[in-house]
Amino acid sequence: MPPFDPADYDVSELGPKVQGIEGAAELEELLAAEEDGENRAPVLTVIRSRIDKLSEDEDAGDAELDLAGMSAADVGNALQDVDDVDRLRDVLDRERSGEDRDSVVRLIERRIDSLEGGGEDGEAEETEPETPEERHPDLDHPTADKRYVKALADGTYGDMWVYCETQAGDLLDVSREMLGHARTMMDGYNDRYLDDDADPERVVAVLIGSDVRGHADECIELGADVVVYHEDERLERFRHKPYTEVFADMARWGADPPSRDEGEGREGESADWREYDEPRYTLYPATNNGRDLSALVQGELDSGLASDCSGLFIENTVISNPVKTGSAGSNRTFERVLHMKRPDFSGFEYSTILCLDNPNREFHPQGASVIPGSFDLPEPDPDREGLVVEHDADLEDDWFRVDVTEFDRLSAGVDLTGHDVVVAVGRGIGADPTRGIELAVELADAFEDADVGVSRGIVTGSYNFDGHVEQYTREERQIGETGQVVEPKIYVAAGISGAVQHKVGCDESDTIVAVNTDPEARIRDWSDYFIEGDLFEVLPELTAAVKAGELGVAADGGATPAGDADGERESDDDE
Repeated sequence: MPPFDPADYDVSELGPKVQGIEGAAELEELLAAEEDGENRAPVLTVIRSRIDKLSEDEDAGDAELDLAGMSAADVGNALQDVDDVDRLRDVLDRERSGEDRDSVVRLIERRIDSLEGGGEDGEAEETEPETPEERHPDLDHPTADKRYVKALADGTYGDMWVYCETQAGDLLDVSREMLGHARTMMDGYNDRYLDDDADPERVVAVLIGSDVRGHADECIELGADVVVYHEDERLERFRHKPYTEVFADMARWGADPPSRDEGEGREGESADWREYDEPRYTLYPATNNGRDLSALVQGELDSGLASDCSGLFIENTVISNPVKTGSAGSNRTFERVLHMKRPDFSGFEYSTILCLDNPNREFHPQGASVIPGSFDLPEPDPDREGLVVEHDADLEDDWFRVDVTEFDRLSAGVDLTGHDVVVAVGRGIGADPTRGIELAVELADAFEDADVGVSRGIVTGSYNFDGHVEQYTREERQIGETGQVVEPKIYVAAGISGAVQHKVGCDESDTIVAVNTDPEARIRDWSDYFIEGDLFEVLPELTAAVKAGELGVAADGGATPAGDADGERESDDDE
């Protein structure tokens, strides 16, 4: 019997749950359940990777660690998953009898202490945190002395706030996506954490601009319980200072300490629609403006931020880090933690970011910016009812001392959605970048309705392109989690290795054909057909076949269904 039914979770939610399973037998049962049920390739990959990891951990003894050739960071990473105290003591003895580096010894000892400390009642010596003055005696103004930040002590928190961005008077789709997912999360939150007779915590939509009140009804239909808005004709275009001040003032409206410095603003004014000091969670769109605003507001509220997330869920979590527990060798359970998932810099794995309090300091709200396209658009419910609250505060003239006197509005750019065929190229064109783009254009032109896209590696890479193909290499054609999401009938991925971010952008395509020289490329696991070969040779053949109306590859040409164990696989490079 598997530990849970994988069909109850999407891929982003399954990752952390699978990582928490330590038994190979349970993982095998989970794998069988997925194969017999949804049979989703990404889920199978996650489970198999965890099985392989456990197998590697069992096979790899610590005696194989070459401590003398490893830095402290290398040792720390190697021992992160080691839970056997005896094994850790063996490593400690070998380090003391060898290099005997203080930093490595302390690192191993902390790991042992965290495992031996037992539960939350473990008796361990608590350490008093140093004050900023003690940590920085040479500074007149220690870094923690922030003039405009007032950290709350024993604050009260509630609700999930969603910044709903507008552009040119329109509500962005990512704002709609966040409202829908926030509704789902808070419904689950209320069921899990609140008693039946408690008032449910809410989804609060935030609108800031010159004419935004008109979006309030739609926000409620999409899942908001409350809409807080501020209108001012000077806020027609996004401005860092006033937008930050308005949002932060909304968030601390009626709080203790007050929303702004003593003697300024609306000190002590109550907010009769809420009874908490600050939001529990805040979400922002990971757009250009949303990224700026999220960092500024979270800093103003003395909290943290996880940027460019594509997965969010709320769970309890147990932490043994003494920085978070207050003492070495003890565990602490943090409740109602927003788990914020985002791809790491490799592009092939996800990292989960947590914003956790320290023993003597609170970090709220827990905040994240969300990549557009990460969640489904919710169906509006015209019958939903909600509260609309106007935020009324004076905006200081000094906030508008920088003005934009003239600007050009960019065109909507290239829309790759809606085409029957999309031909995308990645870093595999590196041998001849211009020719690689030309081949992609030629193949796209051979179809009746097709266009060319690129991976993130092309947009961020240092390739030299001739002028006549540069238009195909710009960010507006990027496909992936930070670009466009396409669902064509045929998706050709040439020279793309299959990073997680790129997969998000094309995974719903009817048929995915991958062309790559690397038979172990990850894209083979989730493509329908895999051609092991050089794109400079394969793409011209595909173009000729399309023009002749005979799209097909001979058996000796290397084209096989990606799931065929006897077939060749391919990969050149990344998203």
